[in-house]
Amino acid sequence: MVGLVLALSIPVVAQFRLVVPIEQTILFLGPAMAASGLVAWWLGGRLLMFLAWGGLAIWMLSISPSNATSFDPLSRGWVLLLAAAFGIVSWMEPRRAFFPRALAATAVTFAVAAMILAVGQGDVQDVGRTISEEFSRRLSQVSGQYDAWSRSPEWRNMSERYPGVAAVVEQGEARLPGLARTSIGVFPALLGLQSLAMLALAYAVYHRSSRTRIGPLLRPLADFRFGDQLIWGIVLGVTLLVLPSLQAARGLGLNLVVFFGALYALRGLGVLSWFLAPGKPTPVLLVIAACLAGPVVGIFSLGLGLADTWIDWRGRLRPAG
Repeated sequence: MVGLVLALSIPVVAQFRLVVPIEQTILFLGPAMAASGLVAWWLGGRLLMFLAWGGLAIWMLSISPSNATSFDPLSRGWVLLLAAAFGIVSWMEPRRAFFPRALAATAVTFAVAAMILAVGQGDVQDVGRTISEEFSRRLSQVSGQYDAWSRSPEWRNMSERYPGVAAVVEQGEARLPGLARTSIGVFPALLGLQSLAMLALAYAVYHRSSRTRIGPLLRPLADFRFGDQLIWGIVLGVTLLVLPSLQAARGLGLNLVVFFGALYALRGLGVLSWFLAPGKPTPVLLVIAACLAGPVVGIFSLGLGLADTWIDWRGRLRPAG
C-alpha cells in the first residue's frame, strides 16, 4: 500500500502541493470506492460494502474544512462527477480492462464539466481565477514554511555544516513560483493525470477489500500499454503548439502534449521495467525515483514509449537470460 501512503502524504510535501491539482487526495477514495461497491452489488456482491463506502463518501464530502476556499466546491464536484462516470462505465463494461475504463471516465467528466460551464452554470474565467488563487494560496503557505525554517537554529547549523545541501534547498525554493505558474497553465492535464492515478489507487484498494471482482485486476507496470490511437493526442497537441494560425489554441495544445506525453512516458517506463525484470512487478518507489531523477529519464521514457507504438518492444524482443 505504498501508493496509498504516498497519495495521502501529498498535502505535506511542498513541491507536490504546487503540482497536484487537488491536494486532498483522500476525497477521491470514498466516492470511487462507493461507485465500485455499487457496481459490485449489481454484479452479485454484498450490499453492505456499497453502504459502508457510500456512507464514508458522504461523510468525507460533507465535512468542510475551516480554511475552505472557493476552490473546495470545485474539487468536490469534480470528484463526484469522476466517481459517477467511472461507476457507469464499469457497470456498462465490467469485463473491460481498467485503463480504458478510467480514461473514458475522465473524458466523460471533462465533457460534463464543459457542458455545465456552457449552459451557464459557471464561468470559465471565474474558474481560472479560482484555480490561480488556490495555487497562489499554496505558494504563499509553502514560502512561509520555507522562511520560518530558514530562520530556525537547525537550518543555520545545517547550512554551516552542509553548504552544498543548503544551496540546493535555496535553489528549489527560488523555483517554486515558476512551478506554480507552470501548474496553473497545465492544470487540466494535471487534473486528468491525477484522476487516472486516484482511480487506479481506489480500484486496487477495492479489490484488496472485496472478493467481488468488477473487472480484471491491475497489471504490473511492465505490462502497461494502451491503444496506439492515443498517439493522435500528441500529434494534435504539437500541431496546436507549432502552427502560428492556431495561436489561440496553444493552451489546449500544451495540455494535450503534457497529458498524453505523461502517459507515453509511463508506457516507456513499462518497457524499461519489462527489460530489467520481465514478469516481475516493479516497486512503486523505483518508478517514483525514475520519474524524479531528472528530465533525461523523462525524455528517454517518452521516446521509448512513443517508439513502442511502432516497434512493440515487448512483443518482438526478449531480454537475454
